[in-house]
Amino acid sequence: PRSEFPPAAQGEFYWSDVLGCRVVNRGGDDLGEVAGLRENTGGQWLEVSDGANGSVRLIPLVEKFVESVDLRQRVVRVDWNNEW
Repeated sequence: PRSEFPPAAQGEFYWSDVLGCRVVNRGGDDLGEVAGLRENTGGQWLEVSDGANGSVRLIPLVEKFVESVDLRQRVVRVDWNNEW
C-alpha cells in the first residue's frame, strides 16, 4: 500500500504521484495530463494525453524539459513547445 512507501527525497517523486497532473508549458499552454510514464533504453518519458483531440505526446523526463513538479497543485511545468 502507498502508506508503506518511504518518503520521496527532496526533488524526487513517485511515478504514481504524477499520474493525472496537468502539464503546462512556459507559455502557459495546457498540454494535457500525465496519463502514464514509460521507460526504455532511451530514458524515462512522461506520457501526456490531450483529452480534447485524443493525441498523446511523450516528453523526456529530464531536467532540461521538466522544470518543476508541484504535487500540491497537481501541475508539471515543462519547457516544451505546444507544436512538438
